[in-house]
Amino acid sequence: MKLLLINPKFHESFWSLRFAIDELLSNKRTVNPPLGLATLAALCPEDWEVEIIDENIESIPLDPQADIIGVCGMGVQFNRQKELLTFYKGKGFFTVAGGSYASLCPEEYETYADTVVAGEAEYIWKEFCSDFEQGSPQKLYHETGEVSLEDSPAPRFDLLKLEKYQSVSMQFSRGCPFLCEFCDIIVMFGRKPRTKSMEQIGRELDLLREHNVHSAFFVDDNFIGNKPQAKKLLAFLRDYQRKHNYWFHFGTEASLNLAQDDKLLRLFREANFGWVFIGIESPDEESLKETKKFQNTREDILTSVRHIYSYGIDILAGFIIGFDNDTTDTFDLQYRFITKSGIQGAMIGLLMAVPKTPLYERLEKEGRIIPEASSSDNTKLATNLIPKGMGYDEMVSGYRELYSRLLTDKNIAERIKNKTEYFTNPVTYRSYSFLQELKILRRFLVKGIAGGGLKRVMHFLLSLPYRRPRLMSMVIRDWIFGITMREYFDRYFIEQTEESEQMTPSYLRLIEKAFSRYLSRGALEVSLHQVKNTAANLSISLKGRLGSDFFDPIAHHLEKVLENTTSSVTLHIEEFHESQLMHLDKLLKRLSRYGDRINIRVHEKLRDMVVIDSSVFNLML
Repeated sequence: MKLLLINPKFHESFWSLRFAIDELLSNKRTVNPPLGLATLAALCPEDWEVEIIDENIESIPLDPQADIIGVCGMGVQFNRQKELLTFYKGKGFFTVAGGSYASLCPEEYETYADTVVAGEAEYIWKEFCSDFEQGSPQKLYHETGEVSLEDSPAPRFDLLKLEKYQSVSMQFSRGCPFLCEFCDIIVMFGRKPRTKSMEQIGRELDLLREHNVHSAFFVDDNFIGNKPQAKKLLAFLRDYQRKHNYWFHFGTEASLNLAQDDKLLRLFREANFGWVFIGIESPDEESLKETKKFQNTREDILTSVRHIYSYGIDILAGFIIGFDNDTTDTFDLQYRFITKSGIQGAMIGLLMAVPKTPLYERLEKEGRIIPEASSSDNTKLATNLIPKGMGYDEMVSGYRELYSRLLTDKNIAERIKNKTEYFTNPVTYRSYSFLQELKILRRFLVKGIAGGGLKRVMHFLLSLPYRRPRLMSMVIRDWIFGITMREYFDRYFIEQTEESEQMTPSYLRLIEKAFSRYLSRGALEVSLHQVKNTAANLSISLKGRLGSDFFDPIAHHLEKVLENTTSSVTLHIEEFHESQLMHLDKLLKRLSRYGDRINIRVHEKLRDMVVIDSSVFNLML
């Protein structure tokens, strides 16, 4: 049996770290690999041939050699997952849908896939494989029992292009003991954390060392959900690191009560954990109580953050706007806290009601769910619920303004100074050779700092810890983080005004005027699709022979559209000559920075000649 497993492309977000990945780091394409697919591959019969394609680093095959095509997906990948399943099923392949969103909402996949695998896969995937070999696969395999993680195999890391990722994912536990109203983790994995054995983790680390991997991210829902087991693992990791000369540096996700356990913090430090992601959500205690996040109310949050800093462990954090207790004053409250805390990786999102969560059920009863609105990506200027303490438009505009204030060069520098005041003895690690680090530093100084102008240079120089040189690497990482988030904000958080909404029609008229001769003879068609309260789409159809004088000017016009408006661009390639390929490649290279907002459809007869990288652009199938 030949099995092709596909991880669909994520839409770009703050999490993508696109500027850092594309402009600064060497040969990296994205942050983390699809651990779930690597684990699924290890559950297959030994005689099956398995291939993993991650659309975030490489283009999907349009005519693969496979008996089964499995497509995973989180909520933010659902639309692309549907497109891939529909395309491959339409071509006659047997398709399987799985992943976290299929586990949460398997009913949404009935028409898209031949089989849906919902829930943890350790037992039901083997059942599917056996049924498929016997010619009798079921429509749905739904795990409703408790899966022991000691039955989970070591992932097939050998099937992943590990060199393309900034860090490699691992998992020790599933489940979280807390009750946060908005979270779907306890719906899928329960409130009793289950863990792998130390021997399992040791085998996985040995495999990663064989592949020369130094950076590992424990993707646990809450690494310290079971504190005794977490301490046992950290002691094991400490000893493993000592034995192997501190080969790895780690990061993970944990709850804020980490700060109240000094033994736990010491073990984190001794095991070489350099950072932890924490769901802080809000500095307002009433908002925390409302959402049942009581673990964040045990101690002043700023005190907790600074205590973790004192162990040399950095913090990335999640924040949420839109709780019922939140008002327009909440934006200032969040701004002041994030600035004082020094948290540079502050991932702020609008509250979003995910299906099947307690929050969704409550708001649905109250009639506050917005029909048809997305429930997957809370870092966009939209959500799927009606807030209580402010108007919807007030919340969205306040959210945008909050990020605008936080991502100034002055605030980035101020947060760094607030952090370095409390940060001591950081974990040191090296993912690159000395020469590679010098190249990264040079790109950072030229593209990141000098590219921001004299004010950025000034704020950067004033933020450097001259008397504490050990903190220099951390400060540079924070600047990279801050600049990367600013660059994303500038491209995706364009403020929609009446004036900006009229810009795309103006660009359309300029394009029509510039290429009137191609339009008149039918070699080119342009149109604009604009619906109130949504981003416009500018459509460009190549329908005949175009001269070399077309490609540079159209690239210039489209760059202006993408830079100054929220519009997307759809490029239809219906007729094309091989002699134009070089010009098309240059056009696409210029537009690749905005690839997430560019849809490309290639006529089937041209697909062997015109190859579009679906990891960069939205390849319409």
